[in-house]
Amino acid sequence: MTSTPASPRPATRRERLAAFGRTRRGLATGFVALHAAYILALLPLIVTGGTEGDLPLYRQWAQDAVQGTWPIVDFDWVYPAGALVPIMLPIALGPYLYQLLWLLMIAGANWLALAALAGPRLQRRSGYPAAWYWLLSVLLLAPVSMLRLEGIAAPLAIAGLVWIARRPVVAGALIACATWVKVWPAAIAAAVVAVSRTRWWVTLGGLAASVGIMVAVVAAGGGSNLFSFLTIQGQRAPQLEAPVATPWVWATIWELPGARIRQNYELATREVIGHGAMAAGEIVGWLMIIAFVAIALLLLRARMTWVGDARRTDIAESQLIVLGAFAMTTALIVFNKVGSPQYMLWLAPIVAVGILVDPDRWRTPALWMAITSFLTTLVFPIFYMPLVRADPFAASLLLARNALLVALFVWSVHALWRVAMPRRTRDEPVHIAPQRPRLSPIGDPV
Repeated sequence: MTSTPASPRPATRRERLAAFGRTRRGLATGFVALHAAYILALLPLIVTGGTEGDLPLYRQWAQDAVQGTWPIVDFDWVYPAGALVPIMLPIALGPYLYQLLWLLMIAGANWLALAALAGPRLQRRSGYPAAWYWLLSVLLLAPVSMLRLEGIAAPLAIAGLVWIARRPVVAGALIACATWVKVWPAAIAAAVVAVSRTRWWVTLGGLAASVGIMVAVVAAGGGSNLFSFLTIQGQRAPQLEAPVATPWVWATIWELPGARIRQNYELATREVIGHGAMAAGEIVGWLMIIAFVAIALLLLRARMTWVGDARRTDIAESQLIVLGAFAMTTALIVFNKVGSPQYMLWLAPIVAVGILVDPDRWRTPALWMAITSFLTTLVFPIFYMPLVRADPFAASLLLARNALLVALFVWSVHALWRVAMPRRTRDEPVHIAPQRPRLSPIGDPV
């Protein structure tokens, strides 16, 4: 008597959904659903010609520019000159459709990021975890990822990081353009210059893009204001959400003498003041420089040890660039007297590329970063007004977020130290996580 083989267990809904997410149609559906949902959520605002987030200010600048008063050209500006491009593009069909065209522009930028991570036709399945992580980051940080300039700079940075090995000139131009929109991608450029064998080609692309932007600004008459974004915030007090502001936030809650949260009307933000607050803001500025130099030295050391001893130098180089870029960028956030919520979009793009090139190493920091992004959105905009009123629960959310930022910085420096200063007492060579061929190197498959 023969036994009938048991029928296979039917797939659960979760398994079917996961399998769908690993297909081209699944990833494309997730991309479309995310952006369509955001447009539908803002549809009542769009049909009335309104704007949300930072867009009212952007649209006002764009309207003033159309009428002849240009940022950079006619007055000092808080942003680099390249930010004029994404701010001016949505005004092409008039101020009424500014919100809609802005969201469509953000969708195009995010598609560029997905094309870099998963291939132009989404054919690189090894890039799907990184692509989904980027979509998750956009969702978790939607109030800033969809409505601030970081929503443009971050996808450009992703594409630049991914294409360093295969398209170095294009990568350099993209990283430079992202830096001229928001300054932080300069940390990526520094890591590339310290590590990459294609640094001269990357530099060439970056210089070409930068010279083009600077020549355009000077020709328009804005040469004297070209670098005003570097000094316009120099004398401000620590911003409410910055890690360095944490002691004064709690001093305000505990009603200690002299500590309070105030409105800075010139910069349209909240700051903390109290005994030592201004000095702390100056100190972290110097600590940022020290941390940046120390990380650069570790990168140079790791370039000689870790990459030099690797079996696959291209893989090790890609991993080191991403790790160094993350360490430098976290230093820019942790040692900064400004702490806006969009700063999480400085880190999330690098984590997404880290998942692409070294998934085992980046699994834990990716989880930390997702939690950090979620807490950031809870702080702003959900609990921001209670935080301004020194509410202990809102301040606890901010404290947890800032603690995670410090933990990410410590993790990145420790990981960089381990590869730069390997233990010579061991007999085995410096370890590099084994890579399947589909995961390496950064760039499009040949």
